[in-house]
Formats: sequence, C-alpha cells, structure tokens
Amino acid sequence: MQKSQQIPVLYRIFKCYLRFLHDVIFYRKTYKINAQNIPSNTTPTIIVSNHQNCLNDPLGVLFTFRDRKPNFITRADVFALHPIANKFLRSIGLLPAFRLNFEGEAALQNNEDTFNITKQAILEGGTVMMYPEAGHQNKRWLGFFSTAYIRMAFEAAEKSNFQTEIFILPSCNHYSNYFGIQNDFMVKFGTPISLKPYYELYQTKPRTVTRQINALVRAQIESLMLNITDLDNYEAIDFIRENFRQDYATQKDMPCDELPQQLLVDKALVADLDKAKENNPEAIATLYQKAMALKEQVEKAHIRTELLQKEPTWGTNILALMGSILLFPCWINSLWPNLFMWLIGKSFTFRKEDPMWEGTFLFAINALFVIPIFYIGTFIVTVIYASWWAAALFILLAPLYTLLAWYYVKWNKRLFQNFTALRSHKNAAWNQMKATYNDIKNSLNTLL
Repeated sequence: MQKSQQIPVLYRIFKCYLRFLHDVIFYRKTYKINAQNIPSNTTPTIIVSNHQNCLNDPLGVLFTFRDRKPNFITRADVFALHPIANKFLRSIGLLPAFRLNFEGEAALQNNEDTFNITKQAILEGGTVMMYPEAGHQNKRWLGFFSTAYIRMAFEAAEKSNFQTEIFILPSCNHYSNYFGIQNDFMVKFGTPISLKPYYELYQTKPRTVTRQINALVRAQIESLMLNITDLDNYEAIDFIRENFRQDYATQKDMPCDELPQQLLVDKALVADLDKAKENNPEAIATLYQKAMALKEQVEKAHIRTELLQKEPTWGTNILALMGSILLFPCWINSLWPNLFMWLIGKSFTFRKEDPMWEGTFLFAINALFVIPIFYIGTFIVTVIYASWWAAALFILLAPLYTLLAWYYVKWNKRLFQNFTALRSHKNAAWNQMKATYNDIKNSLNTLL
C-alpha cells in the first residue's frame, strides 16, 4: 500500500538551513535539469546516479526535493567518521552500504538491515538513491556498475507479489569544479524505467533481466554525463576541455554560457577528440603532448591559460589593485569566523589521501559544527557586550561576509596572476607558452 510521507517539521527546518548553505553559500548557482521526469511522491522510485563528489552528490539530489524525504545508499566508511556524523547522515536519509573491497567480507551481512529498510520504503511509495559504482570516482568518467540496486528493486517487488510497479530513474551529477566554494552544480535526470514489464521474465531468468536493465540504466547515465573514457590521456583532454571549450563552442556555433550548455559542449568536444584519435592517432598524440606541456608551463608560471589569449592591461589592473586596497578592511573583518570555517574544514581533508573528500568536509563540518558554534557564540557575546541590534545585524550580514571573504581572495589571486603576466609577456618563456597555445588552438580547428 503506497502512502504519502509525513515529514517532521524539525526535518523541514533543518533541510531549509542546509539548502540555504548549499544553494547560496557553497555553490554559486545550482541547476535541476529534467526534474519533471521525477515520478510523483507516492511512486516507488530508485534513483541511480554516477558518483564523483562524496557527500555533495546526494545533497544535490536531496535539495531537488521539497515534499519528500528520500533514502540514500552510500559508502559505509562515511558513517564511521564520528558518532555524530553517523547520526546526522541517518537523520537526512543516508544509509550505509558495506563493500567487500573496503569493509571486508564480515561486514557484508550488515547490508541486509539497510536493504530491508530501503525495500520497505520503496513499497510504501518512497524514493531511494543508489550509486552502483560502489564508490566515488576522482575523474569525470563512469566506473564499473554493481547490480545490487536491481536485485534490491526486484526483491521489493517480489515482497509485494509483483503487484507494485517500481521505477528506476537514471541521473547524473556535474560540477564546474570539484574544489573550493562558489562553483556551479547541476543534477540531470533521465527517463524513468518501469520494472513492471520485466516482472514475469525475472521470475524465470533473473540474470538476463538484470543484465538488460543494468545496460539500459548505464547507457542513460552515460548519455547524461561527461564520460571521458580515454583515461590514459585524461589530464590532457581535461586541460583542453577547460581551456579551449569556448573556442570549440564558437567554432561549432554552440551556446556555452551556463553549466548545462558547457556540459553539452564538453561532451561534443570529447567525442570529437575520440573520433579524431581513431582517424589520426599521431596528430592527436602530438596535440595531447602539447597540451600537457602547456599545462606544466602555465602552472610553473603561476598564470591562467586565458591570459595567453587576452593579455591584461596595466591601467585595468592598477584600478583593480586600488579597489582591493579599499576593500582590505572589510575583508579583515570578514575573516571572523570565515577563516576558521575554511581552515577547520580543510584540516579534515588533509587527513584523507583522496582530494574528493574536500567538499564533504567543507560542507558537513561547517554546517554541523563551525557555523552553529561560532555564530551562536558571537551572537550571544554581541548581545551581552553591545546590543540586540548589533547581534541581529551580524547574523544578517554573515552570508555576505562569507562571500566577500571568498571572492576577495579569489580576486587577489587573479590580480597577482595578471601582474605576473604583465611582467612576463615579453620574455622567452611567455613567447613559448603563447606559441604552444596557438599551436593547440590551430590543431583543434584543423582536427575537429
């Protein structure tokens, strides 16, 4: 019997707080593409997605929903970070999945509890999200798919004597940048796949049906996301994608202003590079060598690649420097408590070898601990030693100060790179970088 979820008021309030941090502070802009494809609230649905950015992936989907509390099946090691983290993750609907290669064979029996909870939630018309790669990737590519999500779906259907229609909804997450804050994020949904037409065949040939559905789901996710399959040349392809995207879009007459448009441009660019590699492997190999050489050169010179195409001017940068000096007192004021928010979140990241944990720690540690402790503490102290009005003003201006703290540093980093380019634009190293840049640009125009 399918029923509508009763969502507690405290959960709604807490979710609004997290959504504000996520959609306004942590990300510059968020996109929910094809959200109309999500089945209604009381429709048993399993959302299946690629996985690249730890906790940020399920959070992005969570904030797509307003009137439902979905369950998320995610890697069990996240729950072992701290008892408070374990309670928090479960409170927002996350449940642990134990994996043979990570938690060991003995821990696999714990999955039964998770699967029983999710199967019951599905039969009651709930939504469950799973990541069949069984772990996040550190690049923009799609890993091996486990079929546990299909087995769980059919076991739930069997529990209802195959009377309940269950849907699988493919989706993907995409980021303009994985690291730092104020980047762009999008979640994109595919077309729901009903399992009802497969119920009869599943009862006699479960493996055949599992392979068929897994292939359908994977194909949809691949079509939604940026999947760079040439991993041997990943760094070169990614560098070209980031730094020559606009040139390619202009050549192909494709819009490229917002993240959803950039995703389509990136997919077309990567597809053309793969096709060119088949037709002219030597030329593409040379192109990739030049791309890696330029990447190394600009990193060593501490500049942005875009400066090779449009050189800065002294007048513009002197004006920008004056603006930076005028804003310096405001920035110093904004460091409380934003400096601690950044340093404390980063300190947890340093303990992990995998850099993809950065976003998880920056968001979760600050949302659960740093922001409540520092902001409530500052509010109380301000009330005691100043006034209610000053304390209220501090809370109202806090989000603006957070953005100021971040953008001021970003502004000055770009300003430093601009002055570096101005000092270097006539030396031999600069001329070599510019020549390599133009070679790559010409090669792309010729090969693609």
